[in-house]
Amino acid sequence: MNQPLLNLRDLSCGYPGHTVVQNLNLHLNAGDIGCLLGPSGCGKTTTLRAIAGFEPVLEGEIQLADQVISKAGFTLAPEKRRIGMVFQDYALFPHLSVAENIGFGIRKQPNCERVTQELMELVKLGHLGKRYPHELSGGQQQRVALARALAPEPQLLLLDEPFSNLDGELRRRLSHEVRDILKARGTSAILVTHDQEEAFAVSDHVGVFKEGKLEQWDTPFNLYHEPLTPFVASFIGQGYFIRGQLLSPDSVQTELGLIRGNRAYNWPTGSAVDVLLRPDDIVYDPDSTQKALIVGKTFLGAATLYRLQLPTGSQLESIFPSHADHLPGQQVGIRVAADHLVVFPAPGSIAAQVNLGESGVRRYSSDS
Repeated sequence: MNQPLLNLRDLSCGYPGHTVVQNLNLHLNAGDIGCLLGPSGCGKTTTLRAIAGFEPVLEGEIQLADQVISKAGFTLAPEKRRIGMVFQDYALFPHLSVAENIGFGIRKQPNCERVTQELMELVKLGHLGKRYPHELSGGQQQRVALARALAPEPQLLLLDEPFSNLDGELRRRLSHEVRDILKARGTSAILVTHDQEEAFAVSDHVGVFKEGKLEQWDTPFNLYHEPLTPFVASFIGQGYFIRGQLLSPDSVQTELGLIRGNRAYNWPTGSAVDVLLRPDDIVYDPDSTQKALIVGKTFLGAATLYRLQLPTGSQLESIFPSHADHLPGQQVGIRVAADHLVVFPAPGSIAAQVNLGESGVRRYSSDS
């Protein structure tokens, strides 16, 4: 659809005397699913509650479909926002059946029965309409809560840690199912979670929060391969930094040899930098002269995650095919196979003090 639906502009919100979220800017297009991701206390839930109308805005504004729904001194009532909500504990009515729960918000509409039945089929509960919440599994209750939130056809659906009460395998399965359901109805949504796998499975765009500030709002692919800050680089996925020296805009000399990538950095030659390496950037190569000591391993089934120590003492992680079983204490040959050269200025380096111009290179500072 590519039409902006939700806009947060210079948003600050929190509580009297305490600002939780500062200078937040992001937008969500109609039909897209976004996610607010970050550690506990980073501001993601406060942002979601401000979008829902449960928290006032201190500065900036929230706009939904070109209508300002929150700004300093004004908060449109939650029931007037055309925003649906799926709570962490589902908040189902225990005395109502599945069908009655789903149809509660549209019970006065003439098409209530038809819409309720359609939604029960959509969430695979068509045969359970007469059951009550206590007779359902956790996954089934979650589906009821989702269907109930979708019944009034909200412009935007908010999901607050919707899978946190479920076990791991069910969480993974339902996250994919929820995405399919939302996409089938063309429903825009914002999900809050601290689980990266969940965020990537459900969302088109993910916002990474740190201490009340949005570090990056981007696709899961870009967050992993194109992190804008060291925090995003270390928070998303598994990764390690090794020290290097910038030899040219697109090459860095490291203890693993010369690493070249697909981007240029306009910092002074010789600058000390930190190079991000993911487990999939380090490959097993028995013929390589570069050796590493295996200090730990985790069997993943199709692959094995090895923790490796370089001769300098630096540690990395690498994913090897699981056909060969290497043991801790063994030396193995490795090489770097990194298409994305992700580099940050080392603290205190010349590069950390340079303010870059428009050269396709991102701006960093030593305090990022």
